[in-house]
Amino acid sequence: MAKKDYYQILEVKRDATQAEIKSAYRKKALQHHPDKNPGNPTAEAKFKDAAEAYEILGNEQKRARYDQYGHAGVENAAGGFGGGGMTVEDIFSHFGDIFGGGFGGGFGGFSGERAGRRVNKGSNLRIKVKLNLKDIARGAEKNIRVNKYVSCKACDNTGAQNGTAFSDCSTCHGTGQVTRISNPFLGQMQSTSICPACGGEGKTITRKCTSCYGEGIVKDSETVKLSIPAGVAEGMQMSVSGKGNAPRRGGVSGDLIVVIEEEKHPELIRDGTDLIYYLYLSFPDAALGVPVEIPTIEGKVKIKVEPGTQPGKILRLRGKGLPDINGYGKGDILVNISVWVPKNLSSEESQTVKKFKESDNFTPRPSKEDKNFFERMKSYFE
Repeated sequence: MAKKDYYQILEVKRDATQAEIKSAYRKKALQHHPDKNPGNPTAEAKFKDAAEAYEILGNEQKRARYDQYGHAGVENAAGGFGGGGMTVEDIFSHFGDIFGGGFGGGFGGFSGERAGRRVNKGSNLRIKVKLNLKDIARGAEKNIRVNKYVSCKACDNTGAQNGTAFSDCSTCHGTGQVTRISNPFLGQMQSTSICPACGGEGKTITRKCTSCYGEGIVKDSETVKLSIPAGVAEGMQMSVSGKGNAPRRGGVSGDLIVVIEEEKHPELIRDGTDLIYYLYLSFPDAALGVPVEIPTIEGKVKIKVEPGTQPGKILRLRGKGLPDINGYGKGDILVNISVWVPKNLSSEESQTVKKFKESDNFTPRPSKEDKNFFERMKSYFE
């Protein structure tokens, strides 16, 4: 398979200066950086190709051999970038100085420092997403319209008219750095720092874009698809990489921080993965037993309340609660029995209740467990 032309990869002329080659490589590296294109093998391959091209063209001796003999002249000099011999992390460590000594430390190192300044990154955005219990139980796919700053299409995020109205910085002559020499008592010292005139870009805008007025970003909106896992809870946050505000004049977009807001259910109360339901029974229903309908996330289910059910008893519907977000099964629905006592009785009802009171069957008979509990409480208060 024919090998690519290094000049074509960086999109520079064959008589390009070293400053132009360095600037072209910086632009390609930012464009195809893995953090800016997560999970994109094509972008990663172009990122490696650009590094391989700069490895040769950025070195005068290797470039001369390449110009004279082509790829055969630099067969063992390209470091294996294009062929996969080096990882992206190796590229970062090898060429970190082109961005001021810290282009990154790997796929997650895009925000590494550039001569004491971080690579430009857009600000994060924070939004709230409301979910009901059904969404939480099943997980949810949501399409959310987000108002934010996006890259200006008219200038391709450069801030320059048509994306080309640039000139080399007159202070650093296109290198993006300035060198200062001082003479302390120990001898002459040299230090390099980011160019204050161009901010390390190596170029300045000659004509500003008329759409974004030189900022490289404009206000717009974007529909973001969210995949929310089952089992989330109120206040939890999830981050969507690269869906925040676009940066000014090149770099990486910020992240979208999604905060979960849980809608209250009209009948069920959440307690972790369990759901609590308060069932109110009349005295006759509690005494005689009754079939009842209990609300669940998926709809109502019928259960049988046994005769003689006592107030405070809890019935458990296993597996009818919410899933654990870490995959450790499902919670239950806990049905808490309460017996409703009427406040106002008619004379006929009062006579009936008095007859119940006279019956030996209606004399309270606490269980052994109840008696032990009462004894412990009595000794506690004594």
